[in-house]
Amino acid sequence: MGDASATIARPTGRIRLTRRGRVVLTSLAAAPLIALAAWLGLNAGAATASSTPSAASFEYVTVEHGDSLWSLAGTLAPDADPRDVIADVMALNQLETSTVVPGQNIAIPERYTTP
Repeated sequence: MGDASATIARPTGRIRLTRRGRVVLTSLAAAPLIALAAWLGLNAGAATASSTPSAASFEYVTVEHGDSLWSLAGTLAPDADPRDVIADVMALNQLETSTVVPGQNIAIPERYTTP
């Protein structure tokens, strides 16, 4: 019989993508970028800047000897819960404690001031 040599095709080690494969791969890579851009676009309009300063929405009260935030809350808003008034005053003035000293200027939210 004769010698028949068989040639075996060896893979080249390189993957060839079809057009469909390239489209799928590109779509998978682009999807997170498109989602991120859409999310940023939806959140971009939330903040607006103004060139005119806003009017003050508080008044100042000077603490006198014997005053506390509790007594100020009772004087400023007798019908409101003093704890809420104190919390609002502390937040507006960025106070860490409710301790005040005579001569200290305390900003009072507009809703607790008399018109």
